[in-house]
Amino acid sequence: MEYLKAFVVGGLLCVIGQVLIDKTKLTPARILTGYVVVGVLLGAVGLYKPLAEFAGAGAAVPLTGFGYNLAKGVKEAVASDGFLGIFTGGLKACAGGITAAIFAGLLASLIFKAKDKS
Repeated sequence: MEYLKAFVVGGLLCVIGQVLIDKTKLTPARILTGYVVVGVLLGAVGLYKPLAEFAGAGAAVPLTGFGYNLAKGVKEAVASDGFLGIFTGGLKACAGGITAAIFAGLLASLIFKAKDKS
């Protein structure tokens, strides 16, 4: 049942993104940025946590989950470190994901050969 919840919620987030690409003039970069901002806002007001608990990876893996982790990290860091936590909390909370993305990009660059589009 956990897999079904994750699939449905993650799929719904992807469907919303695809509809935005197909039906609006928003660029993919703006949609992706919007997803992060929505995750931050929903995390800041406490609405994303119940969704993340319900859907698991279906809510944690998409970019909205990245935004939620940023907001959560800033909240925790401000509570423990004060004003400095505004600047350090998001990076501390998402350091593992950022490191994994950089490492995966490095591996891909070593394995595959880049080609010109023309």
